[in-house]
Parts: sequence; structure tokens; C-alpha cells
Amino acid sequence: MRIVTANELQIWLSQGELLEKDSFGPKVVKLASGELLKIFRARGNRLLNRLRPAARRFQHHAERLQGLGIHTPHIVDCYWLDREQAVSACLYRPLVGQPLDSLYRQSRSAFDSQLPALARYILELHRRGIYFRSLHLGNILLTPEGEFGLIDFLDMRFKGRPLGRTLVQRNFEHLRNYLHRRKVEDFPWDRLMDCYTEASSSSS
Repeated sequence: MRIVTANELQIWLSQGELLEKDSFGPKVVKLASGELLKIFRARGNRLLNRLRPAARRFQHHAERLQGLGIHTPHIVDCYWLDREQAVSACLYRPLVGQPLDSLYRQSRSAFDSQLPALARYILELHRRGIYFRSLHLGNILLTPEGEFGLIDFLDMRFKGRPLGRTLVQRNFEHLRNYLHRRKVEDFPWDRLMDCYTEASSSSS
């Protein structure tokens, strides 16, 4: 991976639009080109993160998902921003669509109409052996064509076989915890579960 100089990074940041940050600094920046720069800071063992940089894992996940017919952003390149500290970055073309959390806030009726399709989509991920720990409304997009796509999928495992009941339940718990953290109290949870069960029964 190419090492981005401090001067080059500063130009990107100064000319771009900051979309997301945390206490450590920028996380997602929209560049003047319209492409997004996603910055990954090492979590855990830095040596391991230097050997398997997060940006490369993010790219690998995108390619595997695309190979399964799942819509994701298109990765353009991966970079080192600070190799010693294991800070890497991905440059990618964003996936066009509306996050489901945005749709939920804007129109409950429009969101509710998507619940059966959303349940089938989640079921398809589970049957393909995809365990997406960050499964939540902000990481699923509804595309202009009426299909779903995934973003922010670094925290993902490919099991190679359909998920068992325990992992399915754990995956839904991640979604439940997300809704709890966001203080979403009127989410149609029972309806989603009913749709998931119905999709499972009809396709088994």
C-alpha cells in the first residue's frame, strides 16, 4: 500500500468535507472528487494491524460481498497514513442510496413497507454465512433501484455455511442494542421478526 505523505493528507482534509469523526480525529471525509476516504485507526495489537491493515480487510470484505451479488461501495485504493501506528485508509466511490435509519426518521410508512424485503435480505445474509456484527439501520442502504446494500462492513465474518440459531439470535441482538443506544422505542421489532420467520418458512 502506498504511504500518503502528511502534506498530501492535509490537502485532502482541507479541501474535503468531514462527514464523520471521533475523539481521535477524522473517520470519513468526502474528497473534492466525490470519493470518500475512510480512515482506520488500529484497535488492539498494532503489529497484527500492520500485517493485516484494516483498509485491506475492508477491501477484501467488499470484494467478497460483491462476489456474492451484494451491493457495496467500490474500493478505489488503500493507503497507509501512518504505518508505525497502523493507521490505514480506503478510498472508495460511495454506494448510492438512503440509509434505513434516515428513511425511518423521515417516513415510518415508507420504512414499514420495506420490512418484508428487509427481513428477506437479512435472511439471505444469514444463509450465505455472513455474520455482520455491525448490522444496523445506518449500515444498510436502500438504493434508487429498490435494492439493499451494505456499508461500513469491517466487522464481518464469512462462515462458509448458513448461520446457526445462536449466531442469528446474536446478530439480531446487535441490532436491538443499536436501537436501544439510539433510544428508538417504537421500532416495529415484532413485525420484523414475524417477517423474518415467514421468509424462513417460505423459502425452506
